[in-house]
Amino acid sequence: MSESLNQLLAIMARLRDPERGCPWDLEQDFSTIAPYTLEEAHEVADAIARGDMRNLREELGDLLLQVVFHSQMAAEQQLFDFEQVAAGIAEKMLRRHPHVFPDGTLDGSAVVAGTDAEPSGAIGAPEVVANWEAIKLAEKAARGERQDGVLGGVAAGLPALMRAEKLQRKASKVGFDWNDPRAVIAKIREELDEVEAELDGGSKAAQEEELGDLLFCVVNLARHLSLDGEQALKKANAKFERRFGHIEKVLAARGVLFADASLEQMEALWIEAKQVEQAAGQ
Repeated sequence: MSESLNQLLAIMARLRDPERGCPWDLEQDFSTIAPYTLEEAHEVADAIARGDMRNLREELGDLLLQVVFHSQMAAEQQLFDFEQVAAGIAEKMLRRHPHVFPDGTLDGSAVVAGTDAEPSGAIGAPEVVANWEAIKLAEKAARGERQDGVLGGVAAGLPALMRAEKLQRKASKVGFDWNDPRAVIAKIREELDEVEAELDGGSKAAQEEELGDLLFCVVNLARHLSLDGEQALKKANAKFERRFGHIEKVLAARGVLFADASLEQMEALWIEAKQVEQAAGQ
């Protein structure tokens, strides 16, 4: 391993040292660190979305620290260590890319006799994904792991929007899907009507259920349009921030507090912000 990586591992070991370590780091366990791991992954994605490569380098370092932290805690319990984590993913990548590593090694170049591996470039991305899933299932079968059905393998800890999309994709592979996004739009209208029906007299539990169904259908529409629902919502959030910022700025310039501004005034400024953006090509 590189000197910098060895140094990082040594720093983490020192932070977790019972006698000389950091009190905060020593108090942590897998469950308390997991939220930070998710947060750092999202910050990596945010840096990519903003095209900020300098920040991306920093955020990737923060995410690497999460891997090192979990690995150190595992090593303390004699479960596994960082070297085993790295070796495991390296072996997996070699196994699951037979079109690139036909003999299962990094340096091998000749196709092993009796295999169906194709040379690099002979298959496209969809075939690569299909092969990956087939190899993954074969690995599970070889380990004697129970198959969890069509929807198995979708992590429960994923963000709800992402998990909904993955569940829908898995169901789609066996034909449980619409073949026209307009059918999804019709379903969205149906679900919206059901939300409205629960507004008067409906329990909070019923309203929550119907709202969940509506959100699930909206995710389905994004999938049928080949759009990333998460990215679409992020852009909508950014748009809201820009336009609300315009309202705030204009009111402040006029010396008007939010408490004294009417909804009609704010709505007019919202439309004004929208028109400014459209004129600017945003």
